[in-house]
Amino acid sequence: MRRPRGRSIIDERVRRTTVIELCLAERESLRRYVTSILGQDSHAVEDVVQETLLRAWQLAERIEWQDRPVRMWMFRVARNLVVDHHRRSGRAVPVGLGASELQHSVSQPDPAEQVIDRRVLVEVLRGLSPAHREVIARVHLLGHAGEEVAAVLGVPIGTVKSRAHNAVRQIRAELSRVDWAGVAA
Repeated sequence: MRRPRGRSIIDERVRRTTVIELCLAERESLRRYVTSILGQDSHAVEDVVQETLLRAWQLAERIEWQDRPVRMWMFRVARNLVVDHHRRSGRAVPVGLGASELQHSVSQPDPAEQVIDRRVLVEVLRGLSPAHREVIARVHLLGHAGEEVAAVLGVPIGTVKSRAHNAVRQIRAELSRVDWAGVAA
């Protein structure tokens, strides 16, 4: 960067320090101005104010501040940053669940219904043969892999699959026969 003729390094530092002090003196008025545009989003307001001050600091040596008022320049930069912020937020794609979706999707099950469901499950499992009941308990209730269950029981994997399939069919048939309200779903 070249200095204009007749300016010394000390003059440049004094000038830069003066510009930075002027910018910092306008910080609160700049914050009020940005808040009037953005509203009460304190994080966005602070981001815009900081970015404006950063740009003023970066350009302090290049801009002829005598020809342009610091305050007006900062307000124009802040306004442009707010416009950029609105453009970005308009294109943003929300990720995940919002607060309203989370409230509706997470609900505690009724403890009374849980007790009834457990009693129904126990009654239906009692109707299975011990071999079928053991496979269902290990595969579906405990989450063990079929190969693991076959190794523990000392039977082929095909037998485990067959017992699990037949047991699930028996459970569904029993639940639909007795008409356990909503449990077979």
